[in-house]
Amino acid sequence: MNENMEELMLDLLCKKAVYGLDEQEEKQLAELEKNSGHGNRAQSFELTAAAIGMSGVDTSEPMPAALQSRIRAEAERYFADKPQAGSAPVTKIVPEAAGGGSIFNWLGWTVAAALFIALGLNIYYTRSPNNIVRDDRPTPTPEEKLTPAQMRERLMGTAPDLARGRWAAGNVKEVVPAGDIIWSDEMQTGYMRLSGLPVNDPNKETYQLWIFDETQDDKTPIDGGTFSVSSTGEVIVPINARLAPKNTKMYAITIEKPGGVVVSKREKIVALAKRET
Repeated sequence: MNENMEELMLDLLCKKAVYGLDEQEEKQLAELEKNSGHGNRAQSFELTAAAIGMSGVDTSEPMPAALQSRIRAEAERYFADKPQAGSAPVTKIVPEAAGGGSIFNWLGWTVAAALFIALGLNIYYTRSPNNIVRDDRPTPTPEEKLTPAQMRERLMGTAPDLARGRWAAGNVKEVVPAGDIIWSDEMQTGYMRLSGLPVNDPNKETYQLWIFDETQDDKTPIDGGTFSVSSTGEVIVPINARLAPKNTKMYAITIEKPGGVVVSKREKIVALAKRET
């Protein structure tokens, strides 16, 4: 038997042990075994598959039922033929067939079967959509995304130096703001809670926060960032200070042109808050 025929025979034996063969493939295998002079080796492949499976192969898909039945039957027959305890072990020596260049003669059927069945089992189980490689490492916890309201509550519970002020009316008499502002110098974080501000058109105007503190001249307070109000009701806005305030004392919200300004003329102050704590 030439090398190509041997490879074909090995492929069929491996497939029979793992997947099973159709009628045409069974006939082809029988013909190859007859011409090889090695007889029926499918059983060796099936038993080797069982041995590999019992040695710790971790699979998420059960072995085919037909293969399980054949392995179980062969195992029962094998152990029934084993010598009783105390009997001398029997070693069978199989003469090497002529033509020592064959892969079957060089490796021996047991080793060849183990190699090709291991390959077949690997293909069989890794092709299964249910076979997912598991990583024992803990799955990273997704980064928690908090709303501005939740972040404000967290700051109130963690900042050791929280400053607070309550909003009051500015020089725009028709606007009556409510809510408060909180700020932490240590954490350089703060939030505005506001209601009563009219909805603004960002293409025409914007709201801008100004922070007055002891390190800055009152003529040039710190820019606390711009924001818009898109609906009536309460809004919570994070403070985006351009400089680091230290010991804040007052806060003001003005109406400015889109994008904000560097220095406000304070012509339209819609809300004022003095630091209370």
